[in-house]
Amino acid sequence: MIDEKDKQIIDILLDSGRESSSSISEKLGMSVPTVIDRIKKLQESNVISGFKAIVDFKSIGLKVSALISIISESSDNYTEIVKKSLETSEVLKCYATTGSGSHVLIVNTVDTDSLERLLRKIQSWPGVKRTETQIILSSHKT
Repeated sequence: MIDEKDKQIIDILLDSGRESSSSISEKLGMSVPTVIDRIKKLQESNVISGFKAIVDFKSIGLKVSALISIISESSDNYTEIVKKSLETSEVLKCYATTGSGSHVLIVNTVDTDSLERLLRKIQSWPGVKRTETQIILSSHKT
């Protein structure tokens, strides 16, 4: 079970995953070894599953980000849709959802032409009846 200090460590790491243990210890009034031990325990219990870079995709040429809802014919192809999403480099995230769609994908593409090609590809996946796409104009909280 995590306590209030663990939650504070998590909050700091959510804000800056590269925050040093010594900086965290100063902010929370804890010893460095204690912070290191707590982070290690959070990782071992899968509360923290990794540290990742936050990339500005526009700066590397991926100028179009979108949410794609997949409306499937039935749940028979659920695992195939997940498998296809894992194999598709433009798909950053794949969520199984409730509502009208079975999955929501977060994707990044070079431009709208490449987004259109990606949509045709996704629409050819087994069981995909149709898709609904929302292009992301800007992001204010990641």
